Amino acid sequence: MRKNYFVKLVKYMKNVYQIDHGLNQLSDGRVNPTYCTGQVILPVLLGFLLRIKSFNELNFMIKNHEFSKLFPRGTKLPQIDAIRDTLKVLDLEGLKQVNQNVIKTAGEN
Repeated sequence: MRKNYFVKLVKYMKNVYQIDHGLNQLSDGRVNPTYCTGQVILPVLLGFLLRIKSFNELNFMIKNHEFSKLFPRGTKLPQIDAIRDTLKVLDLEGLKQVNQNVIKTAGEN
């Protein structure tokens, strides 16, 4: 039952705050990336919402397909190494812009 609420929360975030659209517009300094930046950042955001304490625990959840219902079929989630490499070179100004858009939308609602 808890997972059902979590799926509803993620769908609400995608519909109202357009989190996935903002995350897909983020840029980083990787050359020839296998995964787009949004695909890498979204599992980190989900881990933050679930209060996951370490990347090892997040990696365990990704390998056990715990986030499979939150993504379209056939979407392959990145492993923790790709997540770490992306977070090292992520453009923080774009992330601040996403944060400001979420706060603005929350204030309007």
